[in-house]
Amino acid sequence: MNKELFEALEALEKEKGISVDYMLEKIEAAMLSAYKSSYKRDGSPADNRGRRDFASTDPRAKREATGPENVRIKLDREKKEMRLYRQLTVVEVVEDDKTQISLEDAQAKSKKYKLDDIFEIEMNPKNFGRISAQAGKQVIIQAIREAERGMMIREYDERKEDIVSAIVSRVDPTSGNATLEIGKNEMVLYKREQIAEETLQVGDRIKVFITEIRKETHGPSIILSRIHPGLVQRLFELEVPEIKDGTVVINAIAREAGNRTKVAVSSTNPEVDPIGACIGPKGARKNAISAELGNEKIDIIKYSDDPISFISAALAPATVLSVVKTPEGDNTYRVIVNDDQLSLAIGRKGQNARLAAKLTGCKIDIKSANTLEAEYAEDNEGYNEEKAAE
Repeated sequence: MNKELFEALEALEKEKGISVDYMLEKIEAAMLSAYKSSYKRDGSPADNRGRRDFASTDPRAKREATGPENVRIKLDREKKEMRLYRQLTVVEVVEDDKTQISLEDAQAKSKKYKLDDIFEIEMNPKNFGRISAQAGKQVIIQAIREAERGMMIREYDERKEDIVSAIVSRVDPTSGNATLEIGKNEMVLYKREQIAEETLQVGDRIKVFITEIRKETHGPSIILSRIHPGLVQRLFELEVPEIKDGTVVINAIAREAGNRTKVAVSSTNPEVDPIGACIGPKGARKNAISAELGNEKIDIIKYSDDPISFISAALAPATVLSVVKTPEGDNTYRVIVNDDQLSLAIGRKGQNARLAAKLTGCKIDIKSANTLEAEYAEDNEGYNEEKAAE
């Protein structure tokens, strides 16, 4: 049995990467736990036929069930042996026969013993009761799970804010949460992190963004997302070599997942067109990213340090007549467009204007040229009336 145990641990190390030494530590703890629930303080077998001994309200009964503290486990990896020893201290006069042995009795076994030496009695793990063995088994199972979770944290902590490929293995019909296979692991993509108009099916291959690694009491939790702007950035990095090598830079992203995304880009090389690089030949690069996001519309605009130029570009596909900074605030601007461009600049339910504001970090007030002229005329009329009254 000992040999089989060590061989199983070595196979576990090869298959899952869980260290044999780590598992031996946990097995030692499991054996101590099993021993303490199987033997009384004097080392005689405890009655573990049921759980009543552990539910007893008698404090002395609980102490007996815990077993002595002086126990040694010997796990020899080379010899593939596992032994359990109860330890007694060699004394002149025994005051506690549960933790001590007289020098006379110890020397009856071997003359080598001296005062304060440790006298060991080998115990037989086969005498462990069924409940104790089950408790030990649970400790080992828990150790494997903890090791797997620890390895998963280390692996994905390095991949935080990166994207991974996944296969949809299950979709909960009630919650809408999707279980994904990512390598050898299963993770959950919550409904709130899925693209609204997207319906995931079992077998779908998708890309997800790792937003966060949470170390919670019940274990690590890896938060995945299909709606995070970071997913768009990583997809562009995969599709556009110029972004990967640093020639083209993504300066800002504003996204309303499933509908529209605006990406502001610039180039570190004046001979490279950042917008053209991101669109690709016949739109191939942009279209591949859009398809991965459920045909989400993507506007690629040129970034500028000048807020006026940046706002004008950010309101594409609308054509802007002028952008003027207003006195209401540091980042507040009034944008003037022709009447036929007003609805395009604002967008459906205000989406285009909202995304442009997110992208630039500015407050934007959009007005048509005719509306502005009417307001100007009205203001002048009021001013002329006041002058006439004077």
